[in-house]
Amino acid sequence: MFYLVCFDIVDNRKRYRVVKILKKYGTRVQKSVFECPNLTEKQFLKLKHRIEDSIDATEDNVRYYYLSKDCIRRMEYSGVGEPPHIERFQVVG
Repeated sequence: MFYLVCFDIVDNRKRYRVVKILKKYGTRVQKSVFECPNLTEKQFLKLKHRIEDSIDATEDNVRYYYLSKDCIRRMEYSGVGEPPHIERFQVVG
């Protein structure tokens, strides 16, 4: 599965901890946005659990968006960067 993870974390130390976690699962495409391709459900749940243990749920915000293969194909962007490598992306279902 392909996830887009976005966050708004108030504390610098917590933010750094979350970035460190996300770098193990995906690619940073903006300061607070990561693309996490090819995650199994088990990997996603582990990622989510690790992030939830690292943030303050009363003031921080993390969002997880599941993107289908069709959504990724239709993605548009401007400026620098490159689209996700969808040839390695598989839909399981």
